[in-house]
Amino acid sequence: MSAEKTGFDDLYIQHLKENIRDVKDFPKPGILFKDITPLLKNPDTLQITSRLLSKPFMNKSVELIVGLESRGFLFGPAIAMKLHAGFVPIRKPNKLPAKTVSATYQLEYGEDKVEIHADSIIEGSRVLIHDDLIATGGTAAAATELVEKLGGKVVGYSFLIELKDLEGRKKLKQDAFCHSLMTF
Repeated sequence: MSAEKTGFDDLYIQHLKENIRDVKDFPKPGILFKDITPLLKNPDTLQITSRLLSKPFMNKSVELIVGLESRGFLFGPAIAMKLHAGFVPIRKPNKLPAKTVSATYQLEYGEDKVEIHADSIIEGSRVLIHDDLIATGGTAAAATELVEKLGGKVVGYSFLIELKDLEGRKKLKQDAFCHSLMTF
């Protein structure tokens, strides 16, 4: 399969957008949360989403999918299976049992940290970073730092949703392919 979209892909994406629920004031006042759980409960939208997230990376020789906690775990393994790649989780602190490496990133109200197992990436591995949503880009940038710290090469980013006005894409590696299935 090539990375080019078909006319059907546009129809599928519109159908997926129609199945994303807006939740006002979650997790705090003033936030409009994009809830993807309606996509998960329907086997058709679940399968379509997995296929469309994988499609642009079919010929990119991806060896590992790095999924960000927690919603990056929902589609990350499905993408890995479709690309015949491995899956590695990046988690919040103190959630992984073996030796970890961490990266700190900025939030609008402070800092947060993510961790990866220190032995999870073989040097030179071609890595796709996946999360459900990119907003300001801080978490994906921290994931990039972790992958590179362990010797991996970030070849792409995959997001179900991109909040374009927040310009998170600017924090990502500019030489890596970035694909957002839907933009709001």
